Amino acid sequence: MNKLVPLIVFFVIGFFLFLSLNSDPNKLPSPLVGKKFPVIEGVDFYTNENIKLNDLINNQFALVNVWASWCVTCRKEHQMIMNIAENNQIKLIGINYKDTRIEGEEYLKVMGNPFDEILFDPKGQIGMELGVYATPETFLISKEGLILHKHIGELSKNDWVENFLPFINPA
Repeated sequence: MNKLVPLIVFFVIGFFLFLSLNSDPNKLPSPLVGKKFPVIEGVDFYTNENIKLNDLINNQFALVNVWASWCVTCRKEHQMIMNIAENNQIKLIGINYKDTRIEGEEYLKVMGNPFDEILFDPKGQIGMELGVYATPETFLISKEGLILHKHIGELSKNDWVENFLPFINPA
């Protein structure tokens, strides 16, 4: 009987590990989706002035992208964010997360700045309020200020077309 217990524990753990092989970390549920965007204050990346993030969403769709200069995946998705910036229907708001201003400025100088507004979040406080645990993370906010979708990881063209555009341009 004593030899059977470790074998049963092994199979139970193995079963749960097997089930997790099919899980997609980009599809983790967010408790914020479907709710009003939280009232968040931060400082402007360039001027250091206090800003309420909610005030930046003025009756138009907004894309809030949490990024950092040290984030390799952010560099991979940056061209896609630049492409989205060409869409005048959407306000692009960046949150520079756990970064230095100097590194963030250099990143934008080299990669280009797609954002209409950028908040500086060197300690990750804004990220914590949004439930961010990895960069990049992207939130789609409705004209009414509701969080319609949250995407974790690199935003690809396919993700944009399948998960974001249906909210912006419903058929």
